[in-house]
Amino acid sequence: MLGNLVTLQHLVLYLLIESNMENQYLFTVTPLCCPSRSGILSGRYPHNHEVRNNSLSGNCSSAQWQKGPEAEAFPVYLSKQKYQTFFGGKYLNQYGTKAAGDVDHIPPGWDQWNALVGNSQYYNYTLSVNGKAEQHGDSYEKDYLTDLILNRSLSFLDDRSPQHPFFVMLAPPAPHSPWTAAPQYQKEFNNVQAPRDGSFDKPGKDKHWLLRQPVNPMPNSSLTFLDNAYRRRWQALLSVDDMVEKLVKKLDSINELNNTYIFYTSDNGYHTGQFSLPIDKRQLYEFDIRTPLLVRGPGIKPNQTIKAPVLNIDLASTFLDISGVNLSTVNVDGQSFLAPSLRNGTVRPFFLIEYTGEGNPTKDPTCPKLGPGVSQCFPDCVCEDAFNNTYACVRTLDGKQDLQYCEFADSESFVEMYNMTSDPHQLENIVKKVDPSILQDMNQRLIKLQSCMGDSCRNINKTSEAASSGASARTRRARFHGA
Repeated sequence: MLGNLVTLQHLVLYLLIESNMENQYLFTVTPLCCPSRSGILSGRYPHNHEVRNNSLSGNCSSAQWQKGPEAEAFPVYLSKQKYQTFFGGKYLNQYGTKAAGDVDHIPPGWDQWNALVGNSQYYNYTLSVNGKAEQHGDSYEKDYLTDLILNRSLSFLDDRSPQHPFFVMLAPPAPHSPWTAAPQYQKEFNNVQAPRDGSFDKPGKDKHWLLRQPVNPMPNSSLTFLDNAYRRRWQALLSVDDMVEKLVKKLDSINELNNTYIFYTSDNGYHTGQFSLPIDKRQLYEFDIRTPLLVRGPGIKPNQTIKAPVLNIDLASTFLDISGVNLSTVNVDGQSFLAPSLRNGTVRPFFLIEYTGEGNPTKDPTCPKLGPGVSQCFPDCVCEDAFNNTYACVRTLDGKQDLQYCEFADSESFVEMYNMTSDPHQLENIVKKVDPSILQDMNQRLIKLQSCMGDSCRNINKTSEAASSGASARTRRARFHGA
């Protein structure tokens, strides 16, 4: 337990929306907004919190989510520990819609609630403010969402009781589309291009069919599109820089900075041109599953790097560990990354990445040649998602091996495998070259991971037979997703 100092241990979380930044060992267990955020809140893998995608039918902010994982999410436990809690910004993609309980639904555990209805906006949005609808227009001074949630969090800190700890969660829209920068930043980075390195504009050879369909090399129209998105994302993030600076200064001015843990992270990665995909996430590759994580706080020395892999589902356990909650009493799959066992890399040598593809039942009018079942189509008929973009991966990262093995629930039963040590940009699928015994080991690990829950996820290497003998991971996934 880390929350054992005499002074109160406060918590601040900045949750960005899609980020190109990465640290050495921070992964999201699913590269899409709503299921990833549900994992952060619940501390569970998608197969346990059962949020599959951004739609209500995919369980995003649904009644099932609200009655189950949301009722046991980390804010509930912080509230029991007498934390004063504040939320501002984007919550879950379907939050606040009538089918998801409307704006009067306030998730348990939150004292001050300023949540965006629906997906990311900077202007002309609706907030649920403590269960009441609040309409906003297009005035920068009054409505720009990144600044608004910052200012309300500063007021929260002024009004709080000093006798109890606090938790502030800020989820600004940046750098999600529509990438609307504050007026003073709209001319910044005008000469910046997306980096042309690694897997940028490389053909998706020997990869699943979505990666084989983009035009390569990319036409100028796609390059112009992705470079513009890249610049605008950077512009929008400058207001997030301001947010961090102002909140840190506020904590210092009220003599709480040295008593406060600050976490800065994101819900998923993002690509701009990798494997000729213009912009998006949802893929199994490093650029989509790696996210930033910066932490400062009591007892944390500057310039440290945790050598073990850290997952976004570890955030809930870490917050609860700091607050003094006994983690053995909580139903979570993640673990505290401030605990010595994870810092030393002795507990979790491999972990799960899983995703359920989204598609439209009819043809996309901008890309009819690919037929029904695709979505997220961009210029030059590049579609970034599909119903059968459904996969599960096991990542082995134990100091000796750095491997990724993925199985698709599609008509090809496609498999991808990468040696991340010799091929960090995942250019070569080695599934046809690797020793069959290694493939079998990876498949068995995948079986264990896809059926793990709680302690069996946290101590996966100690789990003997978590999956039924004779069942393949591919069959399990097809059954789970109803394929």
